[in-house]
Amino acid sequence: MAEGFRGVFPYLVSPIDARGAVKAEVLAKLCEDLVAAGVHGLTALGSTGEFAYLSREQRRRVVEVVVAAAKGRVPVVAGVASTTIADAVSQARDYRAIGVDGILAILEAYFPIGDDGVFDYFRAIAESVPLPIVLYTNPNFQRSDLSLPAIERLSRVGNIGYIKDASSNTGRLLSILERVEGRMQVFAASAHSPACVMLIGGIGWMAGPACVAPRQSVELYELCRRGDWRAAMERQRPLWRLNQAFAKHNLAACIKGGLTLQGYDVGRPLPPQAPLSGEGIEEVRHALSAIGAL
Repeated sequence: MAEGFRGVFPYLVSPIDARGAVKAEVLAKLCEDLVAAGVHGLTALGSTGEFAYLSREQRRRVVEVVVAAAKGRVPVVAGVASTTIADAVSQARDYRAIGVDGILAILEAYFPIGDDGVFDYFRAIAESVPLPIVLYTNPNFQRSDLSLPAIERLSRVGNIGYIKDASSNTGRLLSILERVEGRMQVFAASAHSPACVMLIGGIGWMAGPACVAPRQSVELYELCRRGDWRAAMERQRPLWRLNQAFAKHNLAACIKGGLTLQGYDVGRPLPPQAPLSGEGIEEVRHALSAIGAL
């Protein structure tokens, strides 16, 4: 959208039934409630959306449902992930035709890929669609990651305007901000303290936990935007305890478990991922109760 992306973009879950079909009504209801809670955008097919476990058809259906549910009220960013440039470009063009407002570009890799290959992959996605591109870097789970030199090169590609960095390294974020010189904006991940990232120049966060705590996340963002850092940190601390609970368990299982506690029939994470244990359910229940999200 013309004003650009900023604020809270929840990473949506992908509710799938026993037959492998997307639970469209459940996903649409979740999107509706998130928009009503004041989120600034919706991100489909991120890590919390289990993109690596979905078929091409399931991914496409998730995007269709989210775009329809958003009704143009907030921007929809869809994750594109592949091991090949050709497939990634095909996905990006398909999602643009459905009506997304931006692409979250993710590199899947089996064999390690050098900087030139990483650059070529993301540039190809950007050049395939006239949409804003958000780079996604998560070195804990990616075989080949975005180096600082690659990020700097990509920041010079016209429509690559954002990066979500999940490295849990605030120093790396400062290095990114210094190298891109304003050409690219930074979104925090749930592994960071969002208030800290906003303080050093971030513009919001794309994160799974915002699915289960949208109102609290938006309130934190608004405090940061106003520069009320004392109040922001008071709000940040209980939210961080929620992130710590998620860090102990499978992320998709935690978010789906939390949404189930809130009354959304999102189901379990896709096999072979394990569902949330009894202990995990109680930890998530306690963390959500502590922030008023149950």
